Amino acid sequence: MRRREFLVRSAYAAGAAWLSSTRLHSATWAMAPLGQKFTASDTVTLGRTGIQTSRLAMGTGTVGSGHHSHQTALGVKGLSELLLNGHEHGLRFFDAADSYGSHPHVAEALKHVQRDKVTVLTKTWARDPATARADLDRFRKELGTDYIDICLMHCLTEGDWTERYKGVMDVLSEAKQKGMIRAHGCSCHSIEALRAAAKSPWVEVDLARVNPIASHMDADPDTVVGVLRQMKAAGKAVIGMKILGQGDMRERQDEALKYALSLGVLDAFTIGAESRAEQEDLLRRIAAAA
Repeated sequence: MRRREFLVRSAYAAGAAWLSSTRLHSATWAMAPLGQKFTASDTVTLGRTGIQTSRLAMGTGTVGSGHHSHQTALGVKGLSELLLNGHEHGLRFFDAADSYGSHPHVAEALKHVQRDKVTVLTKTWARDPATARADLDRFRKELGTDYIDICLMHCLTEGDWTERYKGVMDVLSEAKQKGMIRAHGCSCHSIEALRAAAKSPWVEVDLARVNPIASHMDADPDTVVGVLRQMKAAGKAVIGMKILGQGDMRERQDEALKYALSLGVLDAFTIGAESRAEQEDLLRRIAAAA
């Protein structure tokens, strides 16, 4: 057998074995009952931050980049009304980011709710202290609020990010001391970055990609969940994202939601609805999960 053919066959076999194990893993938890009832509006506490909010966060960044997302395409009026509709159903968690361009939409919604009764999370791409300071000032103005509940370093991929971007971490720590933010942390987009976050005492909140089919994830589900359990044990807040695999599980929502709820490691999770009907259907599905 030629070397190239051997490598191709080996890669195929490895992939097939991984897919088989993932399916087996999926089937195992899918058959097990959750053992308790959940609702999207359940009040949860995020790690040791003291922040209490709803189990479900209203995402505003489906395919979010370049200050645009599926949600911001609804316009300020459309998205703010969607957020307020969720609020009327008990959702108290607004998940925004500079890269989604959703600050003005969240700001409009904030005008109609009691500020200290909702949680606002946003994210900065800053990789140097000066940009981080400027972002914090700009974000608060754009959001129309004196403080941000959670500010995350967005989309970290480097395994050494805790050293490489220590200056940004220091700016966020200082902002917390001054009351500009209540908690800091990161969103990770590689298993190396996720492992570094698990080890870092600085990380209070981690936004992690997790679903049963490893869609848009940092590694296979078992590997990622193992790291998340370390975070949970260390008292960090763990918030799940990509619960529906960025739409890859749109036709398997019940399966994806049951998986997220079954893990026992997620304090909350974020999903971006694109209409009231979709949002309210999601609320019903979470309540019906068993």
